[in-house]
Amino acid sequence: MSNLTVKGKDLYLNGEPFQLISGAIHYFRIVPEYWEDRLLKLKACGFNCVETYVAWNLHEPNEGEFNFSGLADIEKFIQIAEKVGLYVIVRPSPYICAEWEFGGLPAWLLADRNMRVRSYYEPFLEKVDRYYDVLLEKMRPLLSTNGGPIIAMQVENEYGSFGNDKAYLKHLRDGMISRGIDVLLFTSDGPSDLMLKGGTVENVLATVNFGSRPEEAFGKLQEHFPDTPNIVMEYWNGWFDHWGEEHHTRDPHETAKTFFEMIEQGNSVNFYMFHGGTNFGFYNGANYDGKHLPTVTSYDYDCPISEAGDITPKFYAVREALAKLRDIGELVLPAPIPKISYGSIKMEESISLFDALENISQPIRRANPETMEELGQNYGFTLYQTFINGPHEKAPLTIKDVKDRALVFVNRQYIGLIDQWDNNSLDIEIPKEGATLEILVENMGRVNYGPELYDKKGITRGVRFHYQFLFDWTIYTLPLDNIEQLVFKKDAVKHKGLPTFYRGKFDVEEIGDTFVELPGWKKGVVFINGFNLGRYWEVGPQETLYLPGPLLKKGENELIVFELHEHENDSISLINEHKLG
Repeated sequence: MSNLTVKGKDLYLNGEPFQLISGAIHYFRIVPEYWEDRLLKLKACGFNCVETYVAWNLHEPNEGEFNFSGLADIEKFIQIAEKVGLYVIVRPSPYICAEWEFGGLPAWLLADRNMRVRSYYEPFLEKVDRYYDVLLEKMRPLLSTNGGPIIAMQVENEYGSFGNDKAYLKHLRDGMISRGIDVLLFTSDGPSDLMLKGGTVENVLATVNFGSRPEEAFGKLQEHFPDTPNIVMEYWNGWFDHWGEEHHTRDPHETAKTFFEMIEQGNSVNFYMFHGGTNFGFYNGANYDGKHLPTVTSYDYDCPISEAGDITPKFYAVREALAKLRDIGELVLPAPIPKISYGSIKMEESISLFDALENISQPIRRANPETMEELGQNYGFTLYQTFINGPHEKAPLTIKDVKDRALVFVNRQYIGLIDQWDNNSLDIEIPKEGATLEILVENMGRVNYGPELYDKKGITRGVRFHYQFLFDWTIYTLPLDNIEQLVFKKDAVKHKGLPTFYRGKFDVEEIGDTFVELPGWKKGVVFINGFNLGRYWEVGPQETLYLPGPLLKKGENELIVFELHEHENDSISLINEHKLG
């Protein structure tokens, strides 16, 4: 049995002084077959602990339905960490940020227009409590106090950046304790007065998050808690990317120098991230800074271990810095995972979204165009359809608060784009016989941080033609979780300007990692053997999608691309290098 405790400014493990040297690896961003590989590399760098968030929306995708298999098998991940000789820190707070969709909160919470998350709002707490009844029961046998590897757990995440509801924090703390969580509990916040005052709670260890100037950050922590250990729970050694921005990098030697100085002074450090992984499917989050900023599919984060599991110069720089202070032994790494080019794949079969509707969705009739959450949908796309009587001269079509990006069609002809950024309206004309208006809205990821957290998707208020609101809608929810029901046609028909599914098949003899390159394609989603790899978009910086080898199989494999726009190519390539701009 291991027990992590605090005495004054020091940490102790089993009564002996202990310095935490930890790295963040999120199980839900890595295929399970690679968990051991990534954890072995963390251990090989000289670290003694792995830290992971817990994504509520992955574990309770629909209210009352729980998932702890595949990518969600957190128990197996923790057991593997113990097997390779690592302690574990678990951060199961309802909200995790993490550049993850809605900060890990389930989208179905927003079906209630009165919902108030991250506060002492009883309808929210009832749902948290039900989730904790299931999750914490699974965590309890894995606690260090019960012979497992978990030495600490988080109560809430950067709460001082959001609110100051102490009753809420106490509810979470007391709920964890009453469910048998008797390891060290902590909070983590930015190093400012407002954040530390708002985000901490009595009898719970306070830690700080930062990427530079550790003296200032630890100074602020000590100002508020003068008899506490200096622990940085998130040392940001890299950063994440938004679509349309440059790829972020940070000098490995500068990262290692700051790390060395913190460790040399006796501080405890958790690298955020040590290995980032991938925002598979529709799980990327978004930020809001005057406008919506969706995060890319890659969560490479410029880490010591790349998105594809490769050792980077930052790994060597960090290990070298640590080796100056302690004996970490010879470097022993797992066998490298092969990267393979499978060549060009012709997407020979296709079906337009409109032709596929009856196979992958059921019509819902509503007077008003309701939000995705009100329709019982979490992620993906929603198609709104209505009929406008004619004739009407050309006039502006406006979507009130569309979230996030809408393609507009009149009589199945693409008219243009309306989004929440720069394209607010379109002029359309209605002939004498009238016309069918169709609006395909893409949810590009809910905000995961800050005051805009209540980020409902779809058409959130209404649609106006000129000054008149439109009613009587037929709506199709399109989470794209049932693409096996698509019926493809083997032809060379170009579905000009229409969102279309394309399918190609290819044979594999040797399995390895590869990268999907889509030259000439515009924007959409890629599926491999039914698994949603994530989004692509020509605006970059991400130019390829990482395809882990375990998602392939020997023999025939199926690749499906859902492309939203007219494009210039009918092939994609599987190459052996990642292009992140």
